[in-house]
Amino acid sequence: MRYVTVLSCIVLSIAGAGCSWLDDRPAPYTSAPFTAQAHSGSPRLTTARDTLGAAVNDFFWVKSTPKQPIEFPHNTHVEKGLACTEYCHEAVTKGPQAGLPSVNTCLICHAAIATDRPRIQQITQMSEKGIDLSWQRVYGFAPAAHVRFNHAPHIRANVECATCHGDIAHQTVAQRNVDHNMGFCVTCHREKHAPNDCLTCHY
Repeated sequence: MRYVTVLSCIVLSIAGAGCSWLDDRPAPYTSAPFTAQAHSGSPRLTTARDTLGAAVNDFFWVKSTPKQPIEFPHNTHVEKGLACTEYCHEAVTKGPQAGLPSVNTCLICHAAIATDRPRIQQITQMSEKGIDLSWQRVYGFAPAAHVRFNHAPHIRANVECATCHGDIAHQTVAQRNVDHNMGFCVTCHREKHAPNDCLTCHY
């Protein structure tokens, strides 16, 4: 029965209708976005879509944690006192992208530190062959969301990395453990009195 109800709500969302059992609005039919429960249990704002397939894709869109070319132990580097923005993500204060370290960036330290470790030897060999690290993005937004995210203003507003990336300081490999849905972003903007108009984030 619940499956049928959820399916009905998805169909209603295509027509711009809402589901009162999901968002506690008194009127079951509205053109406004409705709040649903995403895969992680956090609120997700969903808007009307042209087709059922598009609505289902948007509602259940999950980006799994990708496999990286080399295991990067975030916890080890944080324990050594390295800040996220100091070497590895230095572009984060300057523009939209945080930036990812190249093999040569790694070798600024590791040309002399822990050179006997297999991972460091692998990086050294890659550098000698002119091969760079093909890091895979851990976080991203559903294409249908049309979100334009800029790291720089969030850094200037003193938003901690953990707010959006979770407890990365204690992870050996970066995991996708925060659901970046509309409800998550809107809630944070409201709490911090940040701009909440559509064009702040969407294009």
